[in-house]
Amino acid sequence: MCRNIRPLNNFAPPATDDEVHDAALQYVRKISGATKPSQANQEAFDRAVAAVTAASRELIDALVTSAPPKDRAVEAAKAKARAAERYRTAG
Repeated sequence: MCRNIRPLNNFAPPATDDEVHDAALQYVRKISGATKPSQANQEAFDRAVAAVTAASRELIDALVTSAPPKDRAVEAAKAKARAAERYRTAG
């Protein structure tokens, strides 16, 4: 999975439409192998992003959980700590 695509389910506040669109864009970029499609492929690329965005929003809205919503700030701090540990240099 692309490291830039983050889980969007069960957060307080819920994922925004922009976050869902950005995740869809990353996914389509990853599977197409293009960060910016050619003019010939732009329409197909845009349709794919729209379809993945719609499917992702539908999925996120349909998921249910008994777990309490995750706090974005706490999850960001955990990710930052994991990254610091992962990229720590031996001195």
